[in-house]
Amino acid sequence: MSRVSIIWGLHSMVELCSSQVPVLSTSPHSHTDMDQPADPPSSLPPKDQPLTPPAVTAPRKQARLQERRGSNVSLVLDVSSLGAVEPLCSISTPRETILHLLRTSTRPLTAAQLQEAAGQTNTLDKEYQKIPPNFVNSSELDIPGHALKDRYKTILPNPETRVHLRKPGAEGKGESYINANYVRGYGGSAKSYIATQGPMVNTVGDFWEMVWQEDSSIIVMITDLKEKKEKCVLYWPKKEGKYGRFDVRVTDVKECEGYTIRDLTLQVESEIKQVRHYWYSTWLDHQTPDCAGPLLRLVKDVEDKRRSLSNPGPTIVHCSAGIGRTGCFIAISIGCLQLQHAGEVDVLGTVCQLRLDRGGMIQTSEQYQFLYLTLALYSRQLGEGHLGRENDSKQSDRMSEEDQHASPPAGKHQHHWPL
Repeated sequence: MSRVSIIWGLHSMVELCSSQVPVLSTSPHSHTDMDQPADPPSSLPPKDQPLTPPAVTAPRKQARLQERRGSNVSLVLDVSSLGAVEPLCSISTPRETILHLLRTSTRPLTAAQLQEAAGQTNTLDKEYQKIPPNFVNSSELDIPGHALKDRYKTILPNPETRVHLRKPGAEGKGESYINANYVRGYGGSAKSYIATQGPMVNTVGDFWEMVWQEDSSIIVMITDLKEKKEKCVLYWPKKEGKYGRFDVRVTDVKECEGYTIRDLTLQVESEIKQVRHYWYSTWLDHQTPDCAGPLLRLVKDVEDKRRSLSNPGPTIVHCSAGIGRTGCFIAISIGCLQLQHAGEVDVLGTVCQLRLDRGGMIQTSEQYQFLYLTLALYSRQLGEGHLGRENDSKQSDRMSEEDQHASPPAGKHQHHWPL
């Protein structure tokens, strides 16, 4: 083999190996040279020139991931620091989004703004439809046998605020469960109310256990016993009776316009507690009251009684499911206190607060509008100074006339939950 052939072969090998080495330079000139083919070698060198090996055409290089297509600049990625990079934003779950909306939604209104808003039915309907219901799924309640004590299988207590009965020997037997939630009151005060379902035959004992355990001095019942079908069982005696370990006696009955007041004694062995029971029976299922006057008087009566007690405990409120009429009563009670103390009311914020504590509170758009109309009536009476105790009897007829304007306009109910 000639000396020229050996040199030519070695040169070709060097060129070929060089083309296989990855290029890490970011210089725009390095790839330009590699991408251009060399001039073809001549067949024979001139005699007067030294013999040189022919140039070898560099093979067309393959596109690599480091290179951006359409550019002759290499892109080298350094991934060594990715583990320390903070996420650009947090990802919220649907549940977190619902809770955020309920915690932050608010619309405070002055008395004048409330009067105007109460007549804007379309706006109020849209406002109501945007409030997340915050219902509880049965999978969230890991309580064996709870379904036997739920009046409606879709109306369940929110786990975070659920009332736990501390009956002796209740552990592991399902007897500690009751479909009830603690509900915040005016100013976010904890456990101002307990919202619960109407007692069933097998839960009457649990109901009185809750009254006893929570030292509740006031019960507000906003349903009839039967409205086409059973809404609540009779859980108090005509005179006296025994319910579980409790002896219950009726000591006084007073008939008021639209509701009845009963004074009860609750006794276990030698210990006795006094309880006042308010029964508002004229508000029917899937409806709003014909007039707001009697309901406002009930709200005022309950609040006056609560203030007269040194330690009233949570006010227990129930209808049938414990969310519709129950929610309306609590929302109106809170709204009246807002108007009294702050001169403004936040119906939207109040309903959101209620739904955080017990899902589904205020069941229909008509009920939501009724809140605005009733509180607008109250704010007018408050501004006119007609809410003093000495004026109650004089204003009775006047309220009955005014509150005809506090009934929501007729329309189809969009929801058909038990109230």
